[in-house]
Amino acid sequence: MAGAEAIPALYQSGYFGRPKDNVLYLRFVEAAYLLYRNKIEIFKDKTALDFDAFLKFAALKEDFFELKYIVYKDLKERGYYIQSAATDFRIYPRGGSPGKTAAKSFVFVQSERIDLPFSALIQHLNNTENVRKQFILALVDEESDITFFEIKRVDQNNGFFGEMSYPIPDLKTGPEGFRPIPAILLKERVVLDNKTVSEKLYQNAFFGKMMDEDRLQLSLVEALYLMEQNRIEIFNLNSEKMTPDEFVEHASSIEPDFMKKYAIYKDLKDRKFVPKTGFKFGTHFRIYEKVESLDKIPHSEFLLHVISPDHLFKMPVTSGAIRLANSVHKRMIYAADTGRKIEYIEFERIKM
Repeated sequence: MAGAEAIPALYQSGYFGRPKDNVLYLRFVEAAYLLYRNKIEIFKDKTALDFDAFLKFAALKEDFFELKYIVYKDLKERGYYIQSAATDFRIYPRGGSPGKTAAKSFVFVQSERIDLPFSALIQHLNNTENVRKQFILALVDEESDITFFEIKRVDQNNGFFGEMSYPIPDLKTGPEGFRPIPAILLKERVVLDNKTVSEKLYQNAFFGKMMDEDRLQLSLVEALYLMEQNRIEIFNLNSEKMTPDEFVEHASSIEPDFMKKYAIYKDLKDRKFVPKTGFKFGTHFRIYEKVESLDKIPHSEFLLHVISPDHLFKMPVTSGAIRLANSVHKRMIYAADTGRKIEYIEFERIKM
C-alpha cells in the first residue's frame, strides 16, 4: 500500500491500485511493475527491497506470481489500463479508462504446463458473461512468450445454426409408399445397396460416401441418425434385424465414446448443419453451414472436437489444435454434453 500522496501520482494518472481511506492498495504485480519503472520504493521491516528481492517475496506469497507479472507487464506496455478482476485482470478498451468507460475484457493467466478443467473454463465464462465481458485466456509458455485466446460460447443468443433448409429426402420405394430401407452392418460402417436411395441420400442430403455406383457407405453416427429417423433398418451379417440398442452396443464396442460423439452429431443435424468427419484435421467433425451441391462443396466453417464435462484441456495440445484450425481458415469449437445442455465453446487466437 502507499500513502495519500501516491493517489494523484499513481491512481489518477495510471489507475494503479485501489484507493481507500487516503491509502492506495497495490497488487503485487502492480507494485512489481512500478518498482521496475522506478516509480515507487518498497520496504520490508524498514529495509528497501530491490526488484529481485521483491520478486522472490511476491512469488512466495502468490501462486504463479511470475506468470501474472509477465502478462501484466506485457499489457501495460501495450498501452492498456488494467485492474484486478474476478479472474486475474480486467482491461479497458484503447482510449478508455476506469471511471470513464466500462472494462472490455477479463483476462485469466494460465501456464502451458497446467491443465485447464472444462468445469473451471465454464465458470470463468459464466463470470464474464454475467457482466457482459470478453473472456481472454493468456497462455504463458516455458520461454515466457504469451499467446492470447478469446474463448466464448458460440451458441450464445441462439446464433449457432446452419442453413440446410431441406429435410432428409423422401425415400419412397414403391406404390406402398415410404418404408425404412434395409442396410447391412459390416464392422465399422453400414452399407445400403439400393442405388436410388443411395444417390438420394448422398447427392441431396450429403450422407456417407458412395462405395461404388450402387452402394452407399455410412459412418456409424450417420447410420444411427437415419435409423432413429426411421429412414433405414439395419441388419447384421447374420441377416438379423438390429434394434437401436443393439446397434449402439456394437458401435460402442468399436468406439467407446460413440454415444458422446453421437449426441453432438444429432444436435448439429438438428441445428441444420452438415457434420462430416474431421479426421484429417485431428478432430471429430468438420462442419458446413450449407452445401448446395457436391460439385461445389464449400470450405467447412468449423472444426469441432467432442469432449466430456470432466475434460482437462492439455494446453500444448489445445494450442496446436487452434493453430491448425486457424491456419486452414476454420473456427475451432469444443462441444460437451453436460446432461443439462450441450456447450459449444470456441477458442480463437487473437492479437492484443
